[in-house]
Amino acid sequence: MKSSTSQHQLQFDILVIGSGAAGLTLALKSADFARVAVLSKGDLNQGATFYAQGGIAAVLDESDSIESHVTDTLSAGVGLCHEDIVEHIVAESAESVKWLVEQGVPFTTKKNLDNSDKSLSGELSSLHLTQEGGHSQRRIIHATDATGKAVFETLQMRAQAHPNIELLADCTAVDLVTQSLEDGSGSVCVGAYVLNLESGSVDLIKSKFVALATGGASKAYLYTTNPDGASGDGIAMAWRAGCRVANMEFNQFHPTCLFHPHAKSFLITEALRGEGATLELPDGSRFMPNFDSREELAPRDIVARAIDHEMKRLGCDCVYLNISHKPAEFLAEHFPTIYSRCLEFGIDITTDRIPVVPAAHYTCGGIMVNKDGKTDIDNLYAIGETSFTGLHGANRMASNSLLECFVVAFGAAKDIQSKIASTTHSIDIDAWDESRVRKSDDEVLVSHNWDELRRCMWDFVGIVRNDERLQRAERRINILREEVQNYYTKHRVTKDMLELRNLALVSELIIACAIARKESRGLHFTLDYPELAENPTDTILTPSAAGEAST
Repeated sequence: MKSSTSQHQLQFDILVIGSGAAGLTLALKSADFARVAVLSKGDLNQGATFYAQGGIAAVLDESDSIESHVTDTLSAGVGLCHEDIVEHIVAESAESVKWLVEQGVPFTTKKNLDNSDKSLSGELSSLHLTQEGGHSQRRIIHATDATGKAVFETLQMRAQAHPNIELLADCTAVDLVTQSLEDGSGSVCVGAYVLNLESGSVDLIKSKFVALATGGASKAYLYTTNPDGASGDGIAMAWRAGCRVANMEFNQFHPTCLFHPHAKSFLITEALRGEGATLELPDGSRFMPNFDSREELAPRDIVARAIDHEMKRLGCDCVYLNISHKPAEFLAEHFPTIYSRCLEFGIDITTDRIPVVPAAHYTCGGIMVNKDGKTDIDNLYAIGETSFTGLHGANRMASNSLLECFVVAFGAAKDIQSKIASTTHSIDIDAWDESRVRKSDDEVLVSHNWDELRRCMWDFVGIVRNDERLQRAERRINILREEVQNYYTKHRVTKDMLELRNLALVSELIIACAIARKESRGLHFTLDYPELAENPTDTILTPSAAGEAST
């Protein structure tokens, strides 16, 4: 453990680490009975929610059904979804959307687009629905092509206005604070150490309950659609605290990220393919019919591998997404964000093909939780992409992730409410001690290791894997982890160093899970084991006393 004598201490009922859809939803659902703090590593809009384009999957139309949504999700998950969790989350989808509408999220309506008045009667009947890969029905509600931004800005505005919610920007969690239970049966989370980026001090925040809503770990890869903060912080902190993780080998690569030297991490939503966009080779020929009967609407793992295969076969830098056959007015109205962003790079999607490549997008595994987000540690919850509920299985179906955020956050808030009156604050917590560390004068070591780690993961633990690549990655990441830990123990913490420390650990967990899975399933494809195993199981890692992984 690392405290300055002038350390600042705060105390809340609930500490939410992460300010995206999951974290803000939990805060809003809890603020009427608790005092809540929401931490953000930087600006409050830096999480993945803000950049989500597609939408939220929900059963709203009379031609759709819960059974159909469940079946589609189970199919996309390739035998590893937990059916009870899928049924629970899908069954709550309409209620989640209703709550979001009540909060004021400006979803796109049919009246705005086509003056239609079909489908389910009631207050949700006006919402426009689109279709994405893996879905057999139109069931994606959206706010044009900037759904995440609309959801985030609405929930943030609500949170800022609530007297019981405090939003703390520029705060990076370092580690969770846990204490052993009196009966020796486990541990309880009582707060967290937090780096204040303005002052440079590490503060102690005490809390009766802590919720990790920190997003995924796609910044472990060289090319990603995620913002810079997606460094697996929650997964790493929970692991160090003693929580199990599962299915970390299933990293979803979004098939269509804009390929342009000046376009950083710009995703081209799957909804374009839902509206008829086709994937083409440089010569203009389509290739998805050669890989799957669902063609461009096949699940993301199939589409990403098909693109990867064609790029390697032809030696080309990218493939192309073509929706220029649709009316220009339709594209500008339905996809204004993509239309305007592509124009900035000289690409007019009404007449030009869009150059695209796969990029790391979503972490399907994570901290093991139940349907209410409860982890292995008392009073510690994990919600959203940082968690593993069992919903996604071996491949997340498009737009199920935001739905999971809301449903599990609702459950966590209800569970906390049932316990909060009988839970007291811990009195005895050690302060952060940095008396034996110094300020670094060699930050280049952090940037060098950061770059090497991400290139290693991209080259050897990417879309297509084999044992030799994984073992090579394992050896190199182990060395990097030792270097990072040695650096961490000797120097004052910084945001970059903390993120590198977490990424190195999470990369090790991804590799351990990938090595353990002796089959190809969903997002994990290995040349050495190309077939499906007969009896699929989750890959569960349990931290030992030394912090090492065991399956």
